[in-house]
Amino acid sequence: MDWDDLRSFLAIAREGTLSAAARRLGVRQSTMGRRLAALEARAGVRLLERTPRGFRLTAAGEAARAEVERMETAALAAERAVSGRDVRLEGTVRLTTVSDFAPSVLMPALADLADRYPGIVVELIADDRTLSLAAREADLALRLARPRGQSLRGRRIGTVSFGLYASETYLAARSVPAWPGSQGEGHRLILSRDETGAYPELDALAAMAPKAAVALRTDSRVSQLAAARAGLGIAVLGHHVAAGAGLTRIDSPPLPEREIWLVQHEDTRDVPRIRAVADALAARMRAAEPVFAGLDQAPASPEPTSFAGSQSRSNVAGSTPP
Repeated sequence: MDWDDLRSFLAIAREGTLSAAARRLGVRQSTMGRRLAALEARAGVRLLERTPRGFRLTAAGEAARAEVERMETAALAAERAVSGRDVRLEGTVRLTTVSDFAPSVLMPALADLADRYPGIVVELIADDRTLSLAAREADLALRLARPRGQSLRGRRIGTVSFGLYASETYLAARSVPAWPGSQGEGHRLILSRDETGAYPELDALAAMAPKAAVALRTDSRVSQLAAARAGLGIAVLGHHVAAGAGLTRIDSPPLPEREIWLVQHEDTRDVPRIRAVADALAARMRAAEPVFAGLDQAPASPEPTSFAGSQSRSNVAGSTPP
């Protein structure tokens, strides 16, 4: 049987539709349909049946899927073994990271890399989904958590620290909150929609200010930043995100930090072009440690007088601290 037909069958079984499977493999939807029909004709049995909600495996399809997945595992291992012997400092390196992570740090690193190795093309996949390195959906991953999986190799290349930020307009109207006594009374918070503990720094703000009103819930860091700049409320932002955004950092108890991990599959750890990208990213992230730690920003503390009367003592992110 043709391997392309088998891969197409597996993609349809996983995605449920021809269109989604075609996008996954980078082919036309009509091609997926032809491959499935050819495979079923050779097998002499129906493997997938169409339902109103998409394709569903038949009993024969269930049995076939297990065997095809074993073939896929072997094929991917062979692909990684071959690419692991690629000694060229040229070609494509696929890097995945969460959609809004540290562009101010990441892009200069990629610019330095392009100057040094013009033959390497980085394909940046900014997606909040966790792509599979084992399945070669990406070569490198920047993640804010320790990698899991025996075949993955990761190195911690930094730490993201967080702070509370708000606009000058917001604080002029409501004053700088005092922790923990005020419990956020009279203030508004910008929080996440996810309440599963995936964002411990945001959960810490909610626990710190139980009497505050919730102004907005969004999982987008870009939207949280924009909301804070618009004066919607107090947001938890990475110091590297708030730097230069024209926001005021608010003094508060320490917030949970997140580790930055650079991850790759063990089979590609010696590929020169992947190693070159990994080393460039690690060096730039370590050099940016003061930015991630917020050492260039002094927080504003609450005063008995209004914020407007003590504004000269606060520090707008990105300016020179006193």
